[in-house]
Amino acid sequence: MDQLPGVRSSMTDTDRIRMHALESGPADAPVIVMVHGNLSTGRFYEHLMPALTEYRVVAPDMRGFGRSQDAPIDATRGLDDWADDLDALVRALQITEPVHLVGWSTAGAAIARYAMARPVASLTFIGPVSPYGYGGTHADGTPCFDDAAGSGGGGANPEVVRRLREGDASDECPFSIRSVMNAFYFAPSHREPPEREDALVAEILLTVTGDRNYPGDATPSENWPGTAPGVTGILNALSPKYCDWTGVVDVDDKPPVLWTHGAGDLVVADGSALEMGTLGAAGVVPGWPGEQVFPPQPMVSQIRAVLGRYADAGGSVRTEIFDGSGHGPHIDAAERWLTVFRAFLTTIGRQADGVRVPDATVGHESRADPARARARTAGPLRRRTPPGLRLRARTGLSGGHGAATIVPTFGVADLSEATAGVRAAGGTAAAPTREPHGRVARCTDDQGTAFVLREV
Repeated sequence: MDQLPGVRSSMTDTDRIRMHALESGPADAPVIVMVHGNLSTGRFYEHLMPALTEYRVVAPDMRGFGRSQDAPIDATRGLDDWADDLDALVRALQITEPVHLVGWSTAGAAIARYAMARPVASLTFIGPVSPYGYGGTHADGTPCFDDAAGSGGGGANPEVVRRLREGDASDECPFSIRSVMNAFYFAPSHREPPEREDALVAEILLTVTGDRNYPGDATPSENWPGTAPGVTGILNALSPKYCDWTGVVDVDDKPPVLWTHGAGDLVVADGSALEMGTLGAAGVVPGWPGEQVFPPQPMVSQIRAVLGRYADAGGSVRTEIFDGSGHGPHIDAAERWLTVFRAFLTTIGRQADGVRVPDATVGHESRADPARARARTAGPLRRRTPPGLRLRARTGLSGGHGAATIVPTFGVADLSEATAGVRAAGGTAAAPTREPHGRVARCTDDQGTAFVLREV
């Protein structure tokens, strides 16, 4: 296949499987590993790679997808097969320092599981699967049925699977993979250029179909809707019977987290259009036992709650919700997403009053529209100050800008001393002012990056 300038293709033999990856950047630079989601490949990140010239970027195809080895997925391990494959690839590439991990959708669980067992430099989630898995859970993550009926391989649309297996690249019906991609991967207003769209469709059509990979096997169930997860394949690995990344909260050395999500995501949402509870409530799947038994899964709320616990336990979490974006804001809002991602990477390790950014970074949502900013600031900002401290976002957070923006904010004990330290280090710091949420000082560092110090 042809790559963009500066992007190269490689095959690597690991001690688990043979893996294909796209790579870019210098071999001795800090490493970013970008992991694709279900029904995609590493090429869904290719367009970002030329803009990350100061990093070594690796975007692998995971087992059963793209050009990597066709190896079965042991669904009973959740996404641990993927996590272990990533570890094997990193070792085979002789990367010895902790890597920055990016995980889209399904891969959100994989990178979290990786971080639960190994040190990482940072975690960036793009529309990640719920920490409790996909489909058939109550708000607290408890499966609706003991056998997790209503999730797993049996829930796949058979017509989509058939057309995928037969290599249908057309857009003649809603169940062709081209139609599925344009309907669910991106915002309705977004369409990739024709040549790029063709390339991405061709990548999806490399998916290995069947019980080993997509969608996986299934088990009959006495519970609605009559099917429960099997033991192999990606959709079963995503089932709440096996998928669980809530343990990231208990990681001792917590990496900084960036959570990015499209406001119009139809795949991972509170009441996703693809989730069985939503389909049952809408009458699409008959026999729905009702909301008390099988409610639509509140996926985004579950993510927010678990990452909130991560922050309360001392972790750093930054949240970016992209207006007008779907399941892939790194594609349908690529420039905005890159701006946020680069700012996140830049702030990691920066010093502000001797406080490392990962110890002080806030959760944040960027908004170009002040009204939308006010509507989205109900979730508290969190810092690694005294555990459990909650600070309210001020009204209009990031509102009124000509474009969506991100403003790193650091909690400091003595604002006057901290601003003096910023000036001494070559930056600028305005005189502290008192705002409704406390005393703040607006600053820039010695490279011109804006940030805010806040007395806590």
